[in-house]
Order: sequence, then C-alpha cells, then structure tokens
Amino acid sequence: MDPAIFKAYDIRGVYPDQFDEEDAWKIGFAAARFLPVLLHGFERGQANARTICVGRDMRPHGESLVKALTDGITSAGIDVIDVGMVDTPFIYFAVNHLGTCGGIQVTASHNPAKYNGFKVSGPGAKPVGEDTGLKDIKHIALSLLHTKGKRTGSVRKLDLIDEYKNHVLKFLRPKLRKLKVAIDASNGMAGKMVPAIFSGQGLEIIEINFKHDGTFKHDPNPLIEENLEEVKSAVIREKCDFGVCFDGDGDRLMMVDETGRTIGCDLMTALMAGYFLKKHPKSTIVYDLRSSRVVAEEIIKNGGTPRRERVGHAFMKKALRDSHAVFGGELSGHFYYRDNYCADSGLITLVHMLNIVGQNNSAVSAIIEPLRRYFGSGEINFEVADKKAKMDELAKRYREGQVDWLDGVTVGFKDWWFNCRPSNTEPLLRLVVEAKTEELLEERVTEIEIVLGPPVHHGKAEHRVQKPVEQGAKKQKQAGEKNGKKATKKTVGETIKKAVKKTAQKTAGKKKLKKAGKITLGKVTGKAHRKSGKKTISKTSKKSVKKTTKKSSKKAAKKRGRKKT
Repeated sequence: MDPAIFKAYDIRGVYPDQFDEEDAWKIGFAAARFLPVLLHGFERGQANARTICVGRDMRPHGESLVKALTDGITSAGIDVIDVGMVDTPFIYFAVNHLGTCGGIQVTASHNPAKYNGFKVSGPGAKPVGEDTGLKDIKHIALSLLHTKGKRTGSVRKLDLIDEYKNHVLKFLRPKLRKLKVAIDASNGMAGKMVPAIFSGQGLEIIEINFKHDGTFKHDPNPLIEENLEEVKSAVIREKCDFGVCFDGDGDRLMMVDETGRTIGCDLMTALMAGYFLKKHPKSTIVYDLRSSRVVAEEIIKNGGTPRRERVGHAFMKKALRDSHAVFGGELSGHFYYRDNYCADSGLITLVHMLNIVGQNNSAVSAIIEPLRRYFGSGEINFEVADKKAKMDELAKRYREGQVDWLDGVTVGFKDWWFNCRPSNTEPLLRLVVEAKTEELLEERVTEIEIVLGPPVHHGKAEHRVQKPVEQGAKKQKQAGEKNGKKATKKTVGETIKKAVKKTAQKTAGKKKLKKAGKITLGKVTGKAHRKSGKKTISKTSKKSVKKTTKKSSKKAAKKRGRKKT
C-alpha cells in the first residue's frame, strides 16, 4: 500500500498500482476499529451503532474493492449494510437514515478511470479527513501485517432508492413552469441517479453521457472548461433553459445558461443566497474564501450573515454545523444544505436551481446578469519550491492592503483582491484574483506572476477572465429578443480579434502572417497570454478595429491596447 493514497479529505490512488484488494481489506478493518469510537452517549446504544454503510460508484474495480473492504470491516466485528452502486451523497443519506456509526463510499470522484479510492464518513455523515480521523485509519492500516481474520460481523444488502428519492424531491417546489434541461452525467453516477429520481416529475431532460460502465468520454471533472463543451452545445441545439454537468460521483456540478455560457459556482452561491434567505430570514450562509465579493454583498443585501471559510468540504461542513447556517457554497461546485445533514449533494443543488428558474419567467442569463459585477481570473496554478516563502513575499509586497491568513494569504484592496493558498491535494500554489475592471485584473495578475513564476495547467480550469456582460452584448440580446430570436453573445475582445486577423490577412498575406507569429490581444481578449514573442497590434489593425467595433467598444479598444514587451 502506497501511503501517498491517504489525502487531506479521502483515500485515493491509481488501482492496482498504488493499492489493491488486500489494501482495501486493511482500510476496512482500520475504519471499523476507528469509527465506533466517534459515537457518544446514547448513540452507542442505537440499533445500528456497530454498523457501517458501504457503497460504490460505477468503476469496474469497485465491486471487488467493496468485497475486500466489507471483509475487512466484518473481520473487525462490525456489521455492514451494502447499499449498492450509488452516488456519494446517497451514503450521507443512508448513514443518517439508518443511524450507523459511519459510511464508506468506494469512489475516485472526478479522477480518470484508472483511479479509485474511499470517502469515509463518521456518525451523522460528518467527514473523516486528515485532521478528524484519517491519520488514525492510515496508522492502523499500515501497521497490519496480514489480511486474515474471522468475519464475525454480518453483511446485508439494502435498497434505499425510494427513501432517497423522497428525500431529494421533498425540496422540489410544486407548480413550476415546465423546464427543459441538458444534463451531462460525465458517464458517472448521475447517469443512474438522475433517471431514478426525476422520472415522472414533468422535467424534460436531454441526456448526455448517461452510460455508466466505468469508461469516460471525457474526464468526469466539470471544473475543466473543455469538459463542458457537450452540454453547452446541447443547450443551444435543443434550446434548453439551462444545462448542468456532474462529476463522477455526483456530489457536485457546474451550470451553463441558455446561451451556453458557464456560470461560476460563486455566482450560483450568490443567487441561491437570496433564494434561501427569503425562506430563512437572517440566516447565516457559508462561502469559501475564493468566491467573488458579490457573494458577501448578496448575503448582506438579503439580510443574511456571511461566513467566509477555508477551502475544503471538511471545513465547510463544520462551519455549517457550528453556525447553524442554512446553506453553503464552494467554488469547486460543492453546495451544502442544513436540511441535508449539512452535507453536499449535486441532485439537491439541481432541485434548488429548478425551483429558482421554474418560478421565474426570465431567462437564466438575465437572472445571473446582475451578479456579474466583477472580473475574475479563475484559479491559476503555480509550481513553486517553497510555498510559504512565496506567500510571505506576496504578503510583504502588498502589505498596504488588508491581509489575512485564514487559508493561505488573502490581501484585499478597495478595487481588487487576491488569495494565494497551497493546494490540499496537489503540490501547487493556487491563485485567485478579482478586480473591478479587466485592465486592473490583468495588471495585478501579471504583477503576481513575477513573484510566483509562470503558471501551469495541472488538471484544473485554465486561467480565464470571467467578465460581466458587455454593454454591446446587452444591446445585441435585446435586439434579438425583439426579432423573436436568441442573440449570441460576443465580447469586445472576440470582435477585435476577428478584425485584427482580417486586416493582417489583407495587408500581409497568409505567409507573412504565419512568419509574424501569434498576435496576442492580452487585456482585450480577457485571456492570460504569458508566452514570449508577443507582437503588438499594428496601427493599421487598430484603425480596422475602430471601424469594426461598436461605439461602446471603441473606447475599450483604445484603452486596452497593450505595449510591446
């Protein structure tokens, strides 16, 4: 067993290279020794106090791993209830519904097919992470010399799908307008759970990648923008109200509006804040510190109390419990609910979004538009030798701002802020920057990159500027609606890019254009171009841009012109 499979929040690695069935037995035995210790007082006398729920996702090696895991658990004298192939939130439900001392889901979440692992929960489905018991389980598992033992515990299979369906659908409001939604299940557990839960509810679903046999058309990670391409295309082609893309084990999702534009998870948190505060006035809402300032602004605007928290489901769930918060949202697509045992659920998030959209006659893009008030970088990753030293350097450089160390270093100014924190799961520093203007955002990102070095793309969303809706796009949309058509949004940067390309082709020809190298538009396009050999836009191109763009974009084109570097 490779000790590296024990992460901050779960156990995960490449199967069978880093762990196999023998190791699954040891992990099961260790968990069975540890989890009952977490029970207190009367909990120890409950019927299922010495029982652990076990489930698995759709990965083909999950079945044999579950068998070995349950053998290990029962060899420690603890009973097992096997709930079958389910999404991870199902385990949280089962632990609470049955009153067991914990649960283990065999899954590798959003990782590729060669991975597998274990998510461990304690009583009440409280997360068991590195600081809340996973170190103890690791210590016991690594100290075991063999996998032999008499199985004194029992195993029984239990189908709880009807009870789970009732639990999820109790949040669905009646008399919603009929909606059409594109759903990309990412060949994960949503492919099984969505039909089981939503059949007969009057929801028209465009199914994408619902086959769940352990093979993936794209990695089951909705945070990577290219993995959203299929759902975006389906939304536009089928004229859906919106679309969602689930991860592999169904505990989180990403959303796109009716135009195919991605909706940041912090914007979803801001939207749901108002929704929950109408029903639960003056409640606390938890959000992770990478989220846009719009989240706290919306919580305060709607009379709630914002609670800023560290990144990670263990911290978010604890914060929800400690503050009795009604709801919490994380930039990663995890959304947590007090009425769901303070746990996250992709299906329940979908239900709440159906409520919000179904009770509103406006398009999703129009509902979200007022929240697009700032420019965000997205999460940018950096590989550095000394993470602490680099964070200290940033804190010193920007010491005139408001500095805090809740999770990494966060520095806030009136018109911009950033957070730089070490990853809990990878050898990286992660940076998020937000500003009031696109120009200021690019300027600050460039400054910080001088300290941290060039960014790397390490399995996360690439750096992209998340913009408020351009004024030109608003007018275009309004005009399209008058003609009875949905307008396609275009940013000023896209218009300029086309104009530059057209002018360059006319004046220099294709061969000269090829020799000239890539012309980057930097701030104008809203993308982070960090490569050497940048070319400035020629005067001829600038004139063409002025002729091509609207009056509203002329000013932006002049203002955002980039000097040669």
